[in-house]
Amino acid sequence: MPNLRIIQWLSLKRYTWKNYDFSLIGVVLVLSIISTYIISRVTTNFSMGKQMFGVVLSIIVMLITSIIDYHTLCKFVIVFYIISTVMVIATKYSPIGTDLNTNSFRWLDLGLYYFQPSEILKVVIILTLAALFNRYEESEERTIKSWKVFFFACIATFIPTFFVMIQSDLSSSLVIVAVLVMMLISSGIGARILGPVAAIVIPITVGFFWYITTPGEKLFLNQYQVERIVGFLHPEEEALGTMFQQNNAVVSIASGKLYGKLLVGSDTAARNYNNVSVRDSDFIWTPISEEFGFIGCMLILALLSVIIIKCFLTAKKARDYLGMMIAIGIGTMFTIQVFFNIGVNTSMLPNTGLPLPFLSSGLTSLLGSMIAVGLLINIGIQPARR
Repeated sequence: MPNLRIIQWLSLKRYTWKNYDFSLIGVVLVLSIISTYIISRVTTNFSMGKQMFGVVLSIIVMLITSIIDYHTLCKFVIVFYIISTVMVIATKYSPIGTDLNTNSFRWLDLGLYYFQPSEILKVVIILTLAALFNRYEESEERTIKSWKVFFFACIATFIPTFFVMIQSDLSSSLVIVAVLVMMLISSGIGARILGPVAAIVIPITVGFFWYITTPGEKLFLNQYQVERIVGFLHPEEEALGTMFQQNNAVVSIASGKLYGKLLVGSDTAARNYNNVSVRDSDFIWTPISEEFGFIGCMLILALLSVIIIKCFLTAKKARDYLGMMIAIGIGTMFTIQVFFNIGVNTSMLPNTGLPLPFLSSGLTSLLGSMIAVGLLINIGIQPARR
């Protein structure tokens, strides 16, 4: 009997292959090509071989993930959770942890490249929460509407998130918390629990925001993080200070005008985005805007919107509760990262380091995004379950 189950698990005939979302793969490939082109223009030591290796590897991982049943993956979610948490801890408390001269310990030096565990942790947290909620939703008692589930979800999220925060990676922590909030709302846990929580958390959040905007050193935040928030609130006073980076980004974006400078053919050394640091990652939207202009930006935003919309459509059409919750978590992750990255580039939000999915440089970020897309495709091709 166990052998029969293994054979059934390995059989790919049970998938509804006509629902395999090739259009989603096409969108991801187009964004990867755009990313490679832009990174090659803004990076002085760009290696096409290394970039193509990262893209091809990520696509292979996405295709493999798309045919592995997400129910099977969720059976091993505890293993994934422990490994990813240990890797996050290792970034600061192990010999292979490194800050890449940024005073922010987010990477593991693996020799061939630098691995950023928090990017994979985001996907693991989504799987963990989905499996947790699914366990109580499908139980005979259907005890999803309980404080126990709420506290289990918060504890499972905040343990690794705490270590992400002490890396000095506040932005990734905010993404994970946003995913938790959205999945709690969508889980069916009910207003009886979320209502009192909101009544407590919202005033605390307002008070914390007031606290960090007052002068002096702050607990839980580094000084540069406080300066970025204060600079955002008082941009005219910090035009040559903490807002200098974002001001240059806005100038560069505006200089792209309607059609961009790509067709002009001028030397890239004269581009305004050369005055912006980390323009291949956190500020990738700046060179994209200057090269492709407003029209190009709208087309790229349309491609990103297609991915996000497909996430929530997949959640709506999912064959079961577990698939729905995974798709909602992935959609939230992509939405928050796109919103924050472009918001920072356009000075609509305080400066914080979040990659733009499929466009920013970084193999780990691309790998995490591709795994998420693979999960979406797998949810879509699942057969109807009894």
